[in-house]
Amino acid sequence: MRILLSNDDGYYAPPIALLAELLAPLAEVTVVAPERDRSGASNSLTLDRPLTVRRAHSGFYYVNGTPTDCVHVALTGLLAAPPDLVVSGINDGANMGEDTLYSGTVAAATEGFLLGIPSLAVSLALEGRENFRTAGLVTVELVERLKRRPFSTPLLLNVNVPDIEYGALRGQQVTRLGRRHKAEPVTKMQTPRGETVYWVGPAGAAQDAGEGTDFHAVANGRVSITPLQVDLTRFSQLDALGEWLQ
Repeated sequence: MRILLSNDDGYYAPPIALLAELLAPLAEVTVVAPERDRSGASNSLTLDRPLTVRRAHSGFYYVNGTPTDCVHVALTGLLAAPPDLVVSGINDGANMGEDTLYSGTVAAATEGFLLGIPSLAVSLALEGRENFRTAGLVTVELVERLKRRPFSTPLLLNVNVPDIEYGALRGQQVTRLGRRHKAEPVTKMQTPRGETVYWVGPAGAAQDAGEGTDFHAVANGRVSITPLQVDLTRFSQLDALGEWLQ
């Protein structure tokens, strides 16, 4: 089995090294990740300049681009053979609800999925962010399951792991995405040179966090596993929109 491993926190982030180490007994692992933190980059591709790929002393490849760039370059030019699986993570923080629209972690997995490779996005959820090994062991479990029982249809999974000891997990749950309240306002401030700058505010609190959502599963000590799709069409409005246009 061959695994392409990426993230959005940068090739030097300790969680990606941990995940590469844990996955090594299961597969041939190639790491292609951004040269710096690209959290929140979403699915952006770099089209206004060429990209460079360099190799660190660790053997990891790093790209001066986005997480999507990393997976795209790896799958369409860098790797001699396509991987059997793309894994993105372990992200430092949750990717639940609307987070998935902004997340570079989810975007890297999505690019693998778009290019025909089963893909996982793995994040360590909640505050503290100490138990990355827990998220790594959960990822190993999922990869082992995929090796034993390959999924019959294209697969893009968003996995959020509670920040608790592995032995304290209360199982895994298939979930849907919840919803957040709108984000906090930006913070406006003046630089020492008198320039006005704005810091984007934090994400809002969970609004739709009932049973069956990713928020609810993680809050109750369970691993949230959400199958994602790329089609953004709102099918319920197709007929109404057609009538409106007549």
